[in-house]
This record gives sequence, C-alpha cells and structure tokens, in this order.
Amino acid sequence: MKTQTNDTSPTAAGQRSDRIDEAKLHAFMNRAIADLAGGYGGVMVSLGRQLGLYEVMANAGPLSSHEVAARAGCAERYVREWLNSQVAGGYLEFHPESRTYELLPEQALVLADKHSPAYIAPAGEVPASMWADQPKVIEAFRTGKGVPWGDHDGRLYCGVAAFYRNGYRKQLVPEWLPALDGVVEKLKAGGRVADIGCGHGHSTVLMAGAFPNSRFYGFDPHGDSVFAARENAREAGVSDRVEFAIGTAKTVALRGLDLVCFFDCLHDLGDPVGAAIHAREALAEDGTLLVVEPLARDRVEENINPISRMYYSASTTLCCAHSLSEEVGLALGAQAGESRLEQVFREAGFTRVRKAMETPFNLILEVRP
Repeated sequence: MKTQTNDTSPTAAGQRSDRIDEAKLHAFMNRAIADLAGGYGGVMVSLGRQLGLYEVMANAGPLSSHEVAARAGCAERYVREWLNSQVAGGYLEFHPESRTYELLPEQALVLADKHSPAYIAPAGEVPASMWADQPKVIEAFRTGKGVPWGDHDGRLYCGVAAFYRNGYRKQLVPEWLPALDGVVEKLKAGGRVADIGCGHGHSTVLMAGAFPNSRFYGFDPHGDSVFAARENAREAGVSDRVEFAIGTAKTVALRGLDLVCFFDCLHDLGDPVGAAIHAREALAEDGTLLVVEPLARDRVEENINPISRMYYSASTTLCCAHSLSEEVGLALGAQAGESRLEQVFREAGFTRVRKAMETPFNLILEVRP
C-alpha cells in the first residue's frame, strides 16, 4: 500500500511522496546501510588481520579486551572499540556476564587460520585497491580506455593471491585435476605444464608439489608477481621443476605441452580467442586445456546473488579494465558464463568443451583440440 509521507521522510528530491512505497524505500535503505556497514567492517577485518588480533583469539576461549590487547601488543582502548565493532557485525561472540569476547572455531576458520580453505581475511585488500584506483577507473569510464593490471594499487595483487590460494590448495590437486580425462596419469608419469597468468604462482607450486616427475612453467606479464612466484616456489622446495617468466598468453614459445592452465584469468585478456589459439598450438595432440573461471550463469537474471555481485564489481574496475588496455579489448568480464566461454574456444578451433565441475566460486572447464 502506498502511504503519504511528511516532509522529513527520505523521499527523492522533487519526487511526489504519494508515489513512493515507504515500505520498499525503508527496506532498500536498510539494505544500503547494511552494505555501507559491511564496507566499514572490511576495514576492521584488515586491521584485525594485520595486527594479529584474530590470531591471538583463535582457540583461546573468552578473553577480556585487556587480555586481547596484551596478547597482540596493542593499546587496550583501541582494541576494545575494535572488539565491539566485531561483535556488532557478528564476527565475534560477546559474553555479557564476564564482559569477554570469543572468536568461535567457525569464525577462526574464516578470519584466523591462514591454511583454511575458508580463510578470506586478506581479500579485503582488493576493495582497498579499488578505492585507491578510483580516479583511474573514473577516467577509464569517461574515455573508454583500459587500466592495465600492473597499474593498480599494490594491495590488489596480495589480496587476489590470498583469496584464491587456499581454495586452490583444497580443490586443484584433489578435485579439479582428477575431473579431467587422463591428466593425473600423465602428470604422475612426467608431463609438461604451462600455467598462463600464474600471478604469485600458487597454482603452479601446488601442482609441482603433487607431481614431482613433471615440469611446470608459469607466465605472467606482471614482474612483481613473477618475482613473488619464484619466492613461493623456493619456499615450497619445488624450484627444481618450476620455471617462472614474464610473458603473456600469446608469447609462450613452448610446444608439445600435456596441460595448459588458465586460472581465473582468461576473461581478463584483451584477446582471449587469440590466447586460446596460441594455447591450442602449444598443446600436444592429446593435450588438455584447463580453464578455471569465476562461476556464472549465462543470463544476468541468473546471477543475482552476493558472489556474482562481488565478481561483477571486480570485473568493472579490474577485469574489463585490463582487457580494454590490451589489443582487441574483448572485455569478456568475470561473469561471462559457460556458453560465452565455450564460444571463445570454438572460435579458437577447439572441438571439445566440457564442464568438468563447478564450485560456489568457480567454473572448471576441460577443453580439448
């Protein structure tokens, strides 16, 4: 029912109040305020991660603000206010009788356990970089030009790597590779693998650790990421079978590869069809292309959910922006969907495209010549 409002109601400027559904207005305002509070909360999560506040609370049971502050080496008054922000957002439990705070085991998996597949605390660095780069994106909107990946704020790269790393650790070797026909057997025997757009090399290093008889090559155009990948390989003890180099999807000179991988990066490329053509030329006759992309359905109305909202937003400022900075500038976007991706591979001359599996975050495709 439409209701009359007084002059102090939050109706749009110049809008007749009798045309406004007050229930819908207030419901939407509540949603917008919740989103705004979530943005504030992201800053608090970043503080908690960088100051070690979550870590000192993990598996510790109820703690007072003084105990948390002492364990983390921080000033109690700041810590107390931070703790209350976490309680208000449902990120900590509060015990009124003892005036103590508790990080529950389930919360710890998301916020404190760096090896948990649910750990996403560092992902807040991505929106921080998006805010920092907003002037560049505004200019891109007005001119239609792109913003190369390497031109973004440095927090982007660590945030993206951390967001994907533990998911890859849980799923890549145990689930995704076995879902591909005959690939695991080849890698056990000793195969050759290229990881295109490898970033910090987490996916490459995971595969190299699981298949010591195989040889792995990681390529990325971002020099700092390649340096980080080499360090990650060294720390994991797989440098003897992994090589990382600065390069793009269309400059890889390798041939006869058993597996070529695109992990969450094909949609970022200016010319994904050209990249797929080059990957087909690099594959052995019976080789496999593994493509991991953000999960999306084919139609916008099928992508109305928090994960798609996150992906569309990142795609606006990061994925499409990078694609438009390169030749062709197809700008597939992070929510291209299975049908559009298959079209790319068909145009590139591949004859077999199969959805091997999907997760709440990813679509895993097996593509064959």
